[in-house]
Amino acid sequence: MSSLAVTNVSVAFGGVHALSDVSLAVDAGQIVGVIGPNGAGKTTLLNVICGVSRPDRGDVTLHGTIITGWKPSRIAGLGLGRTFQTSQLFPGMTVLENLMTGLHLRGHTGLIAAAFRTPSMKREEAEMRERALAALDFVGMRAFAGRSGTALSFGQQRVVEIARTLIGEPKILLLDEPAVGLSVPRVAELDTLLRRIRDERGVTLVMIEHVIRLVMGVSDRVIVMNSGRKIAEGRPDDIRRNPDVIEAYLGRQGDARRPAP
Repeated sequence: MSSLAVTNVSVAFGGVHALSDVSLAVDAGQIVGVIGPNGAGKTTLLNVICGVSRPDRGDVTLHGTIITGWKPSRIAGLGLGRTFQTSQLFPGMTVLENLMTGLHLRGHTGLIAAAFRTPSMKREEAEMRERALAALDFVGMRAFAGRSGTALSFGQQRVVEIARTLIGEPKILLLDEPAVGLSVPRVAELDTLLRRIRDERGVTLVMIEHVIRLVMGVSDRVIVMNSGRKIAEGRPDDIRRNPDVIEAYLGRQGDARRPAP
């Protein structure tokens, strides 16, 4: 059984078909890349999976449970994490505080304990801090723990957001353009980080990305979308040679070995 399955999903906004009868399956331990030109329906697909948008038709199944129509918080409770195209860091907070905010939502101490700084609250706070620092260590960002999150470069903020998502110990992580704003050397570092998340954390990854070098280098399978439809799926080498993909997407990028603009 697949860890994640999308079955015949369709979504329309005001008569515009964002997704048309899209189906896919993701097995545990895979890195799956989703590519396609702007407006292909990639972000809508992620929104349907994580509960931000509800499909007009079709179903989403996570670990064998149909989650269509569930609220995002309930879906997250089944082990689904998500990053977004734009920065979700809180202004006025340090990097460490941003990570700890997510942990506070999972805390067990009550409002009275928090207000009076009881020993149990202090212990929980210390545990949260250590978990947040460990996550920053994992992504190589501990040196930035005391800096303002929104003062970092956009690329650094994306890595911090990945760290914050990992604190929740997701089984599946949806990444929406994680390489945006990264230089070529940073893209190579992200490639390594994504492999470590899969290999060391056991997390299955589904990634929307325009940097073709990253997608083709790190993905086990690549799904190609165009105009709301899935037009191809296969191993990276097969996708590179697929004439429909070349016509719809890769051909527009020029040399597929280079990052997309």
